[in-house]
Amino acid sequence: MEHSERILGIIAERGFTQYRVAKDTGISLSLFGKWKEKPTSKISSGKLCAIADYLGCSIDYLVGRTENPDVNR
Repeated sequence: MEHSERILGIIAERGFTQYRVAKDTGISLSLFGKWKEKPTSKISSGKLCAIADYLGCSIDYLVGRTENPDVNR
């Protein structure tokens, strides 16, 4: 599974819209559309951090290193 697929999945699972995540994180809405059309693992660390913080999940989960979305502190 590509990173973008996991990101889009957790956004939907948690009941967020791509529009809301884009607006609240400053990530362009068009990027979410591109990810939907052509899933990719090429995502900047800044975008990963912003999405993980917004969704309250770990970066490890977003990149597929764990199946546990919880942030371990």
